[in-house]
Amino acid sequence: MSTELEHLSPVTQDFLKAIWSAEEWGGGPISTKALAERFGTSSASVTDTVKRLAAADLVTYTPYKPVRLTDVGRRHAVQMVRRHRLLEMYLVSMLDYSWTEVHDEAERLEHAVSDLFVSRIDALMGHPTADPHGDPIPDAEGRMDHPDRAVVLLQAQADAPHRVDRVDDSENDVLTAAEEHGCVPGAHIVPGDLLDQAPDLAEAVWVTPLHDS
Repeated sequence: MSTELEHLSPVTQDFLKAIWSAEEWGGGPISTKALAERFGTSSASVTDTVKRLAAADLVTYTPYKPVRLTDVGRRHAVQMVRRHRLLEMYLVSMLDYSWTEVHDEAERLEHAVSDLFVSRIDALMGHPTADPHGDPIPDAEGRMDHPDRAVVLLQAQADAPHRVDRVDDSENDVLTAAEEHGCVPGAHIVPGDLLDQAPDLAEAVWVTPLHDS
């Protein structure tokens, strides 16, 4: 991959990744208000940033409408997602970080590492396809696989066995609760039983049925 990504500012990199990630697991396009909440800043500041991204052909923006990535913006966003998730996996598998520690560390590192570094840790780990929380890792060409039949825990058949595919990593309290109940990617759970024990996981865990209904 070329070093195009490295010419973008950290703020631009963060915005592209946030816009892309908002839609990854079935969410709608993100608004400037939601971006302001995500970054802890004002809507006016976000609007200024988004306008600059639009001028650079990285997003399309219409006032009072959600922000959408252009093809170029999407390509850069996916490469940032790749960096972030490979770094998370590296920190857990090679440096013994816990899955509650890696997000903030990867947020800092993803802006500093080179494409060569990213490709080297990818090869070192055997080209992992998911990060510690179950989010798919894009390959060098931007391809990734999401579980076809994954649904949020609350929507899963309560009494049927399911495999855990992904745990939302935006809140450490959620990750801690999930770990306490053995709700980690690859684990087999029964949604109704888990919800009885840990109702806060209802919309933070994605699962796939182990057998056809």
